[in-house]
Amino acid sequence: MLKMRLACVSIAALAALAPARAEEPVHAGKVAVYVGTFTGPGSEGIYRFELDLSTGAASAPVVAAKVTNPSFLAIHPNGKFLYSVGEIGGKGKKSGAVTAFAIGAEGNLTQLNEQSSEGAGPCHLVVDKAGKNVLVANYGGGSIACLPIQPDGSLAPASSAIKHAGSSVDTGRQSAPHAHSINLDAGNRFAFAADLGLDKVLIYKFDAAKGLLTPNDPPAGVVAPGSGPRHFAFHPSGKFAYVINEMAMTITAFAYDAAKGSLAEIHSITTLPVEKERGHSTAEIVCSPDGKFVYGSNRGHDTIAIFAADAATGKLTAVGHEPTQGKTPRNFAIDPNGALLLAANQGSGTILIFKRDAATGKLTATGNVVQVGSPVCVRFLPIAK
Repeated sequence: MLKMRLACVSIAALAALAPARAEEPVHAGKVAVYVGTFTGPGSEGIYRFELDLSTGAASAPVVAAKVTNPSFLAIHPNGKFLYSVGEIGGKGKKSGAVTAFAIGAEGNLTQLNEQSSEGAGPCHLVVDKAGKNVLVANYGGGSIACLPIQPDGSLAPASSAIKHAGSSVDTGRQSAPHAHSINLDAGNRFAFAADLGLDKVLIYKFDAAKGLLTPNDPPAGVVAPGSGPRHFAFHPSGKFAYVINEMAMTITAFAYDAAKGSLAEIHSITTLPVEKERGHSTAEIVCSPDGKFVYGSNRGHDTIAIFAADAATGKLTAVGHEPTQGKTPRNFAIDPNGALLLAANQGSGTILIFKRDAATGKLTATGNVVQVGSPVCVRFLPIAK
């Protein structure tokens, strides 16, 4: 593999960089794709492969690092470090871990260190836009934490950790908090933790210099009881945000006030074309780089739901549903050029590569399939020519 180039796969970060580099495309040619998995008979850890952005062709995946249950990944803005969650014990505590890796010239990962995630079942993490901290959400522990990044890319112990409290209406799944994701706004000033157990997107003020999270006022965006908010995405304009609700199989659109860090509900829309059936749930939500479309994954129905986003109001209108040609689509990602969508089918051990029509938002299978055991998360990193 060729030498990795300075960049990160965060769509929001790439959008912010684009105006300053308008004379050239954000990415061209090939990118490296890193895949987080649940380890077991079909997976040894984090995988990587090369993806041709013009054709959708992919190389055979190889193991980048052997590590236990690195289900979710995040890449540092400088492109030199990668971080993963791990559902394992950390530092003798009943918690999961966050592991730091250095990305080598050939794309392989060298483990730097591991720190406690300060809660059980870490399931999602991000690197803040200043590249100073990793923020992690713990599903089992119902908590979030901030871990400072050292100059060499390794992680310090958590500088801030907050355990959520409360419950909601579904006694089977919402008797306790379950933080399912954590995200930052474009200004790097506020953090948003979608908590499935509370039916809230909790909002925190974020101080990147101190690695400090403190409750915001207002403290949360609220969804309908029993919805189960899971993952969260900002519209590239910064005016709107969307949360996909795992239990209700809906997406709730919010208007975002960047000055106050507040979310005001616009509306909710189903992710399904038919009535929900037993075993159906949602997983990921992604906005297209141009902000015209929003996509969500339906597990059980095994499709990507496609919505047009109104630039003036933020409202969503259903466009259609594309089968992922596999079982249990979990995370998916759109390449930084907006041309391809990669859908990770956890249940069938496949990553399907789709072409995306920028005008209609619709998806067409390229015929290219990458085989990786229990894929959960895909992340892009550019390759220098």
